[in-house]
Amino acid sequence: MNGYLDMELLRFTTAGSVDDGKSTLIGRLLYDSKSIFEDQLEAVRVASERTGNGAVNLALLTDGLRAEREQGITIDVAYRYFATPRRKFIIADTPGHIEYTRNMVTGASTADAAVILVDARNGITEQTRRHACIASLLQLPHVIVAVNKMDLVDYSEDVFNRVKADCQTITDRLNLKHVHYLPISALDGDNVVKPSERMTWYTGKTLLHLLETLPLRETLDRLPARFPVQYVIRPQNDHFHDYRAYAGRIASGTFRTGDAVTILPSFTQSTVKAIDEAGHSLDEAVSPQSVAIRLNDDVDVGRGDMIVHSDELPAVSAHVSLLVCWLNRRPLSIGAKYILRHTTDELFGIVRDVYFKVNVNTLENILDDKTVRANDIAHIAIKTSRPLKYDLYERNRVTGSLVLIDEATFETVGAGMIVEQLEDRTYAI
Repeated sequence: MNGYLDMELLRFTTAGSVDDGKSTLIGRLLYDSKSIFEDQLEAVRVASERTGNGAVNLALLTDGLRAEREQGITIDVAYRYFATPRRKFIIADTPGHIEYTRNMVTGASTADAAVILVDARNGITEQTRRHACIASLLQLPHVIVAVNKMDLVDYSEDVFNRVKADCQTITDRLNLKHVHYLPISALDGDNVVKPSERMTWYTGKTLLHLLETLPLRETLDRLPARFPVQYVIRPQNDHFHDYRAYAGRIASGTFRTGDAVTILPSFTQSTVKAIDEAGHSLDEAVSPQSVAIRLNDDVDVGRGDMIVHSDELPAVSAHVSLLVCWLNRRPLSIGAKYILRHTTDELFGIVRDVYFKVNVNTLENILDDKTVRANDIAHIAIKTSRPLKYDLYERNRVTGSLVLIDEATFETVGAGMIVEQLEDRTYAI
């Protein structure tokens, strides 16, 4: 490691039912890992006194909105950053209430792991199933089930084992591969950063140690090269009379001078002549660098096109199958036209069918109800106005995701993950 900038980065999200202690857990994690500035802590002390708490309420470190602090719940996704000597972290503290499921999808969409809290007194709830289902849909590589409030059940090993067994039934059905279980007390700090002296029967890792040692999924720079074109640079002045470059941010992979590339969706081929960044040229550039790529051939390239390695082509099709979380109060309408935003491309798409919705309570597919409302998760088919260049979400979360926008109001109404067209039109959960 060559300092802070070269450290590994782990993004994780927290989820759970209302009052399961998500914000308290993150506050405890930040406090015990000494990742809080003194002025932040003082602000929390003042807010704690104002709300009548005798002790410092660590939950207020992440409940950033005034409405959250007044109501004592999480509404928005709160992002927090901290680092240890081993790794950097970005935390997305997401709401637990069913009305804010869409916020949880937003926070989890870029995560490498999910920490799902379960109240030791209440065990598995509807929201536990919903959050585990979302973790499965988003194909998060790691799920940590933190059984919280062990201090309220006398730190009982039997209670922990019972909750763990109930949760394993769900995670096995959802085919979640790497699931970790640990008993904690976020309020008192047991097994959060330091091992608990009151649960000596638990010999596993603390939450922080687990987060520091989780293997990361393959980084974007090791995936097939994808360069969505954002802007065509043509100065047309005396200094840059013949200059033509294509600017954008590398979505994944590595580009080098001399690489054989294909421009999609036209399938025009060329080679990389130069890669420019901030006034100088590079021999190579990797995700997520923002660069300008020059090609050896005078080809037709514009915003929304994608430059890729010729031997690593993505799918190109006008028929797309999506697992979508509906975000808007206005229901999805079959046959309706929506604006689709995918990387730098913007095009129209028509919803052709709703194959099924996911019942997050029973983890079954609903085949006879095609009405998709806010917070529903559904498998749908879309026909696009022109071919879309994409990878499956499970292979590339940048080029495998898109958003749907209402063309009348320009509101974002859905967030979708591009999946295989399944023969039986069911999702295996």
